[in-house]
Amino acid sequence: MEKELGFNGKQDIEAYGIAAFNAKCRESVTRQTGRLFALAAEVTRAIFRRPFQFREFVEQFWFIASVTILPAALVSIPFGAVIALQVGSLTQQLGAQSFTGGASVLAVIQQASPLIVALLIAGAGGSAICADLGSRKIREELDAMEVMGVSPVQRLVVPRVLATMSVAVLLNGMVSVVGTLGGYFFNIILQGGTPGAYLSSFSALAQLPDLYISELKALIFGFIAGIVAAYRGLNPRGGPKGVGDAVNQSVVITFMLLFFVNMVMTGLYLQIVPPKGG
Repeated sequence: MEKELGFNGKQDIEAYGIAAFNAKCRESVTRQTGRLFALAAEVTRAIFRRPFQFREFVEQFWFIASVTILPAALVSIPFGAVIALQVGSLTQQLGAQSFTGGASVLAVIQQASPLIVALLIAGAGGSAICADLGSRKIREELDAMEVMGVSPVQRLVVPRVLATMSVAVLLNGMVSVVGTLGGYFFNIILQGGTPGAYLSSFSALAQLPDLYISELKALIFGFIAGIVAAYRGLNPRGGPKGVGDAVNQSVVITFMLLFFVNMVMTGLYLQIVPPKGG
């Protein structure tokens, strides 16, 4: 941390003082945040420019999908089961077993499914994107592209970000279905629920905006995962070891942003969209 901020050890910290060191830290965080948002704006503008790297997009889409489909399906089953069992136990205590299906399915669709998809894409696809761009950066391939007049953002970053967004949206539908089926199975088999009550409560509480907000979350989460991974990959420090550190940082930063954005979007959705029958 000290070297990244321009300090060369304890002597410099003592010379500048703790207050100056803390100010330097705050300045660095502010600068890094600004650069991250600047990259997001640049990628958004470059999406509509030509030429579009369609082949690169297809390759990245296939790679990210191949490394996330099976883990997402396997993770969504226990997620749906845990939610169904917990909600079912709570509704039994309250004497409202007929609402088990609707409550558990809404929890899976609105909250669990987008987060599962985003975490897997950030952990599997995002780390690979960060490592790829970081290795290109330390080999000075990106500098060579800029010398030749080729924009690394439009050539490499835009296809990867679009790939993460596309996979997130499509994978979110699969996780919602698998998680819902898992919750249905465990509620019927282990808790003695009835299929009719499960389905009727879901139809009574669910509405199309619940699916819309789930897909919108997946789209935004995929964009965040791709942007953070690309930013850390474009700015590694300290050679190959710095690339590994950048990969770890990209995953951690993405997780923190995802949970914060999910909280904000959930709060706005619950305030804007009235509940069904409300």
